[in-house]
Amino acid sequence: MSDFDAIDSLLAAVGPEAELPAAEVRRALRERARLSRAQVARALGVGPSTVAGWESGRDPSGETRAKYAYLLDGLSAKLGTEPGPSAAGPAPVPGPAVGSGTGDEDVSEGGAPPAGERPAAHGAADAAVPAPDPGPAPDEVEPLDAAEPCVLCGHPATQRVAGFAQHLDAADCRPAATTAGPPDVAPARAARPPVHRTPERSTAPGAGASSTTGLSRRSGSTARRAFQQQAGPAALIHEAVRGALAEHRGDIDAAVAALSKRAIPDAMRLLDETRKGARYDVIAHPWIPDILKKQTSRGADQIWEARPKWTRHELPPGRHEVTALDINGAYLSALKTHLPLGQLEHSTGFAHDRRRAGVHLITPPAWEHTAVLPNPIGNRDEPGPLWVTEPTLRLLLRLSGPKHGLCEPPEIHESFTSGATENLLEKFRVALKEARGTAIAADDEVTLEYVKAMYSKFVSTMGESNYNRELYRPDWMHIIRSQAFANLWMKALKAHEDGLAVVRAMGTDELHVIGDWRRVFPEGRRASEVKVKDTYTVGDDGVGPEDADDFEDGIG
Repeated sequence: MSDFDAIDSLLAAVGPEAELPAAEVRRALRERARLSRAQVARALGVGPSTVAGWESGRDPSGETRAKYAYLLDGLSAKLGTEPGPSAAGPAPVPGPAVGSGTGDEDVSEGGAPPAGERPAAHGAADAAVPAPDPGPAPDEVEPLDAAEPCVLCGHPATQRVAGFAQHLDAADCRPAATTAGPPDVAPARAARPPVHRTPERSTAPGAGASSTTGLSRRSGSTARRAFQQQAGPAALIHEAVRGALAEHRGDIDAAVAALSKRAIPDAMRLLDETRKGARYDVIAHPWIPDILKKQTSRGADQIWEARPKWTRHELPPGRHEVTALDINGAYLSALKTHLPLGQLEHSTGFAHDRRRAGVHLITPPAWEHTAVLPNPIGNRDEPGPLWVTEPTLRLLLRLSGPKHGLCEPPEIHESFTSGATENLLEKFRVALKEARGTAIAADDEVTLEYVKAMYSKFVSTMGESNYNRELYRPDWMHIIRSQAFANLWMKALKAHEDGLAVVRAMGTDELHVIGDWRRVFPEGRRASEVKVKDTYTVGDDGVGPEDADDFEDGIG
């Protein structure tokens, strides 16, 4: 290319930019068309959180802006609405505004999390942290005598809203990318570059259905109806199952296999659907500290999930029948947990703020009840401090409290946390739980296996995974897993306190007990119930604790 060719290219790029409607119109057009942010992002070659930024007030530029304007014009024409251009003149790049949510989510104990968290943009120019709600109720705003770090951007703020120091004006919240991090902490994680999707990804709405398509791909007639019908979460699941069965001519095994392959993109579509109208959007790609990054490509990060792997060494005298119980929907139930909303912030000290959640470096307390109950931090041979998740820390604090008094409180050295809510994924969890319950009642194994694949793969791929590029939250992955382990531990404690002898606790869903367990746990296949996995005899001529590993291999 000659110098003049380069100049001609520059001149060609200069000119009037395509007009875009106002941010609220962009979002309204997408939602009326029943399109998820992930679908729009795939069509434009960006990330879902970038689309969220455009719907919050930021504007794309260059060729991407022209493509986005073309999409919005097309949606407006199909829906018979007028997009309405934004105000004349070059659009500034403000921080993202809060969602137009209903505020229907409960928050963690002690106060509300920061309002208006939005997904972080993929591009460096869009890497701004969302600003708090500019219009909180007057009785929620508390002036501060001394400035405190804003929970959203980290810069000094002189007001506290719902228990959190934050700026009231979006213009005061400076981008987190320019904020200095804590000492010895790696710089902010770079946004992921565009990647080629795996074949199991869905592409564009209205494309021909196949066994590898997601919920976002329908047949032509269904695609046309998408602009006219309101499809809730239950309808999305039902349509996917019905389509898979029709495509494979009623072959249940083939339909289950096809649905399992598309479970990840379908789960993300379902998440988008259940988050509509919510007060807090999912921040898909925040900065992540080094402790949450894999040390090698096949290695692990530094977080200890406290996975139980415990077998009782000494049993009560005599011969006993042991029942191996299977805890239903362990990961599904664990979706209800305290999840950090925004970027994790570093802190030191021994205090635990129940309004926040994240990961913590602690020295765990001594555990003196291994003879009858597993150690709450799992099987760990190395002494000294370790990084644990929010559920593990809260479990230890609970067990050290006056109600149980089973150990001393853990010693907290440092933490990476953010304002949190226990209900961020609650509508997503409830949608899957209800679909699972309906499938069980109807003896619908196809839907049951599909729902199980969605929530299990959703949890397992939200870390560093090539199978889910739409969500990068290794902190959430560890927290949800640890919550499942903590839930199993609390069931073991309940069994022990109600007079059962706990023989074994393994992973997320395996609990072996001696005694009349039906008076302690409800039996069934629903998420709140347990079912019998197997029974065996211990003591005298039966299986002893020394045979536990062989038994596990036999029933696992």
